[in-house]
Amino acid sequence: MRFLRIAVLLMLVAGFTAVAGSARTLDLGAPTGLHGFMLRADEPQATTFDRTPSFAWNPVPGATGYEFQLSTSSTFRDNGVIYADDTLTTPVAAPNVTLPWISGSPHSLYARARAVTQDTTSAWSASFGFDMAPPPAPAPMPSYPGLLRWTPVEGANGYQVWLIDAKKMEIVNSNVLDEREFYTFHQSAAWTGTVRWRVRALRDDFNVGTSRINKIPITMWGPWSPVYSSTNPGISGGPIKLIGTVSDVFSNGSASSPAQRLMPAFLWSGNQTSDGTAVELFRVMVFSDKQCLNPVLTGSVVGSQAYSPRPYGTLSMPTLPVSLQGARGIYLPDAGAHAKTTIDWSYDGQQLTLSEQADAATPTTTAPSAPGDTGASGSSGSGSSGASGSGGGAAVGGLAFSGDTGAPVDLWDTDWPGSGYYWTVIPVGAIQPGALTSFVRAPGAKATDTSIPVTTTAGFNVGDNITIGGEQVSITGIGDGTLGVTALKSGHLSGELISRQGGSVQYIDLELPQDICASGRVARFGKNSEPSLTSSGDLFATGLSPGGRLTSALHTASFYGAPLVSWTPALGAEAYQVQWSKTRYPFVPELSPGTSTKGFLTPGTSAVLPLGKQPGSWWYRVRGLDYSLPTGAQQMAWSDPANIVVTKPTFKLTTPLKKFKVIGKSK
Repeated sequence: MRFLRIAVLLMLVAGFTAVAGSARTLDLGAPTGLHGFMLRADEPQATTFDRTPSFAWNPVPGATGYEFQLSTSSTFRDNGVIYADDTLTTPVAAPNVTLPWISGSPHSLYARARAVTQDTTSAWSASFGFDMAPPPAPAPMPSYPGLLRWTPVEGANGYQVWLIDAKKMEIVNSNVLDEREFYTFHQSAAWTGTVRWRVRALRDDFNVGTSRINKIPITMWGPWSPVYSSTNPGISGGPIKLIGTVSDVFSNGSASSPAQRLMPAFLWSGNQTSDGTAVELFRVMVFSDKQCLNPVLTGSVVGSQAYSPRPYGTLSMPTLPVSLQGARGIYLPDAGAHAKTTIDWSYDGQQLTLSEQADAATPTTTAPSAPGDTGASGSSGSGSSGASGSGGGAAVGGLAFSGDTGAPVDLWDTDWPGSGYYWTVIPVGAIQPGALTSFVRAPGAKATDTSIPVTTTAGFNVGDNITIGGEQVSITGIGDGTLGVTALKSGHLSGELISRQGGSVQYIDLELPQDICASGRVARFGKNSEPSLTSSGDLFATGLSPGGRLTSALHTASFYGAPLVSWTPALGAEAYQVQWSKTRYPFVPELSPGTSTKGFLTPGTSAVLPLGKQPGSWWYRVRGLDYSLPTGAQQMAWSDPANIVVTKPTFKLTTPLKKFKVIGKSK
């Protein structure tokens, strides 16, 4: 019987083949059917894509894994290889690399795959040729006086707007841009009547561990739109009246209005304070409470009757009387990203910190924790560049993001319409303070000092020019009984006169938010970030069926090995986090293999779930990360959890058992 068992075992090893892998390698064939796709492998085939596609091919009987490459060369010369992955366990790949816009005749990019076992490697598959073409440029949408508005582009991370006549370029994260350059200190139709502009979509480029092996450069933008012309009516007079908020949708603040998915613009009419005084400057403020006491966004001063926050700074507002007059004949330049000013003041004398001048947020590059998670990294630090994880698409070690994300001018999600934000418009005056005097007090100041003890600081402001004896300096700070100044050239004794002939122009709110909100000039809006879509009737998933065929979730929810899942881009998202759990509720995310991180990040819109060695029913979910939100709070809404089943492999007999003769005697 011992000899019988040995003989049977040898024939089983030679005659049985696992559908998804086997030690039998003599007839290992090259993969066939390689192609690219966006959501499912059985969608209509295409050879031109505007985002990096996923790839799939027919499984090779006996294969235990696969290798995959992308190249600019159809012969895959070494210096043409852009991306390579030799860790795939199923016939699918989700490259986590941004590809250049590139086209050829017939193609300029090529993919190939081959099967491997522990003992051998198949020939490479026939190459799949494809091209990368940018999506169409944004088109104008119906808008409102003082505001540019365009169609959002799927997958765009931002937009660059070319203000042709102002000779300026502005970058925003939403699909709206106010026309502050044309209105601020200009109230005539000659300045505001027609605005010519162009717009193009922007994309990010993350440096993941496998990013572009041959270092081929990419552009971060799509094509410019044609020149668009927007026309505006004259400035509307009368009391200030709030109209609503708008991005890709319009909301008048009623409970039936939709929540904003992108940071909106704010619209109003009228130019008078509550006592009837006409003004030409305005400031939008957003609060978390209806009493307008807790501000969450403090807008910069604009002359338009529309305002949308800009992440890269305010206008360079004039601070001298002569420059204030000169501003009426020019388009004001930008102050620059994160440039801090001290010229904005509230009605009750508080210096305002403008949201557009905030420091850039730190992008989330390592997987943040979800509420209730334990053991996951919750940092939003710079992270590190990680290798392709779990066979394609996952950035297990984190993403590496370089560049200025701009001031965090987006807002957190609300439970609209149950909760939301409150906003109002405050009229602003450009006011030059009058003459002031003070005196140096003991012990005085010496040459090169940068502060002076004074008898009073009342009325002085940062930026004011003051005279001490025959020396003129500028105030750089105000302390308790001291004035910070530019370095003194000479010493000054106690009792010397300090005089200001006229202070720098200040931009002072002419009304108190608490009062105008109580009077009824306040409106609401909701902000709900868009979740990614992981299914639409059927899952966006591709992989091996339990029977060993390449299939999609259109035909089955069960897969053998590691399945590839895809999702639609979320408006405003710059990267994505993927998690999986054994239960839908409570959703308890699992650790990504070999890490202490629950789930992983990816810059793309597909990933291979590392579930090949963990059969059973699973739930997975995806959410975007919005880098225009503050550091540590950039997570967007989760998708609805989607169910996927990972099965054990099935086996079939490929060589019939033959009769055999038992040698020896049974014991």
